[in-house]
Amino acid sequence: MHTSALVLFSGGQDSTTCLAHALSRYDRVETLAFDYGQRHKVELDARLNVLAAIKAHFPQWASKMGEDHLLDAGILGQISETSLTRDTAIEMESSGLPNTFVPGRNLLFLTLAAALAYRRGLQVIVTGVCETDFSGYPDCRDDTMKAMQVALSLGMDRKLLIETPLMWIDKAQTWQLAHDLGQKAQPQGGGSALVDLIVEHSHTCYLGDRTQRHDWGYGCGQCPACQLRSAGFDRFQKA
Repeated sequence: MHTSALVLFSGGQDSTTCLAHALSRYDRVETLAFDYGQRHKVELDARLNVLAAIKAHFPQWASKMGEDHLLDAGILGQISETSLTRDTAIEMESSGLPNTFVPGRNLLFLTLAAALAYRRGLQVIVTGVCETDFSGYPDCRDDTMKAMQVALSLGMDRKLLIETPLMWIDKAQTWQLAHDLGQKAQPQGGGSALVDLIVEHSHTCYLGDRTQRHDWGYGCGQCPACQLRSAGFDRFQKA
């Protein structure tokens, strides 16, 4: 039976929901983020605010929260020419993928996460990738995750589980999942508390804009990440 997990935690809506998912299932949960020279580096500060807020508002989860890790993955910024690692406009490329796609990012992240999980004795890696509301990134696909789970388990000579709780749900359902997890943890208002926490403290905007506050949180309101989050929040509220 799995009792411990490492959550790939950027501090955005998806990874915060994944963290709540892990805290609802496992006895010990650690978190991991990467500094890869991303334009929206403000997320590295936002994630610390999310962690502090969860500990403050959900004390039953606080006791499960272990060490937080930040790894330098700057090599991605050196070898990629994308709008997430360069000051360029977000646009579609001839490949059919947006130029927000950082080739190899999730593959590297999962490899580093597996090495850390091995050292820390953690059994499950939780990541917020999905095939429903996403930009077509090939390293977010279910097949990629299954292949990585096999490769990493073989390469580490230790059975590792890659868990993807958001794989088959859209952004509206992700908001609903966060509400349900919060409510289950804290029947008296926990659902709304977790949603409000995500709105106020998490960061998803690709441009790193935290000057504009919307009903769904902070962001430029125009980039693909903001548009997905905004549309999902609107559907969630109307459901």
